[in-house]
Amino acid sequence: MRIGVDLGGTKIEVAVLDAAGQEIARQRTPTRHGDYDGTVRAIADLVHAVGAKTGAQGPVGMGVPCAISAKTGLIKTSNATFLVGRAIDKDLAAALGRKVRIENDANCFALAETIDGAAKGAQCVFGAILGTGVGAGIVMGNKVFSGNTGIAGEWGHNPLPWPEAHEFPGPRCYCGRYGCMERYVSGTAFAADHAARTGRMLKGEEIVTAMRAGDAEARTTYDRYARSLARGLAVIANVLDPNAFVLGGGMSNVDEIYRDLPRLMRPHVLSDEFDTPILKPVHGDSAGVRGAAWLWGDDSDATHTP
Repeated sequence: MRIGVDLGGTKIEVAVLDAAGQEIARQRTPTRHGDYDGTVRAIADLVHAVGAKTGAQGPVGMGVPCAISAKTGLIKTSNATFLVGRAIDKDLAAALGRKVRIENDANCFALAETIDGAAKGAQCVFGAILGTGVGAGIVMGNKVFSGNTGIAGEWGHNPLPWPEAHEFPGPRCYCGRYGCMERYVSGTAFAADHAARTGRMLKGEEIVTAMRAGDAEARTTYDRYARSLARGLAVIANVLDPNAFVLGGGMSNVDEIYRDLPRLMRPHVLSDEFDTPILKPVHGDSAGVRGAAWLWGDDSDATHTP
């Protein structure tokens, strides 16, 4: 059995998968914002609780909303700032008395969708998160590729490519730069763009509903969003040339994206044979915790009981 933990912004979730990847238990608790020691205890308590129910006593995989230093193993950037500078894998391992592996949560999403999700069987997968923020994970040969310094897939803070006149230099991002992809293709950016143009503050799903009902302004907002996303993903196609893209986060629920992206990406992709599938996720909100459980892969340690 495999144990996965998803440390999210609102909840901590633990799940147990059997050898075939079937979920046999799941439990959650609210995230302890700002309380590092309390967070470690809460995770350990959940792991012990699901272990008592299922008998799962092996090592733990955990997805965290952060970048992890390849040199020190410490968390170096995170919107959960209380994690920065911490070795949560070592601290949790000490609390549990077993081995722990951690990965960026977007990497866990991509891994879950590669192992037994939308991109099952693909050799190289780019899993893009289009939610409150923008991130991505890269999986090669069913293994997460984190890169030399642990930031592979962090495309959200690269500039929007091929900007149009009205898009340059772009809005200021919290990272201090201007024109980051995150300010164009996150769910937050989608709603913000509509509000800036129309004066109407709507949620993303409300804009999509209005578009489908024939609202011209909502259609314009969607078209601007889709063109930006297509340019961003076209750069990934040119550099990485993955076998599949999988989209996650709230904007992945907009079905029109899957129809329109291939057409919008094609003029920006160098290959005249571009037919890479752009896929809707199978596991949805469960992908993070499932991917965390798969971090141990087929490693013999995954079935070892301390």
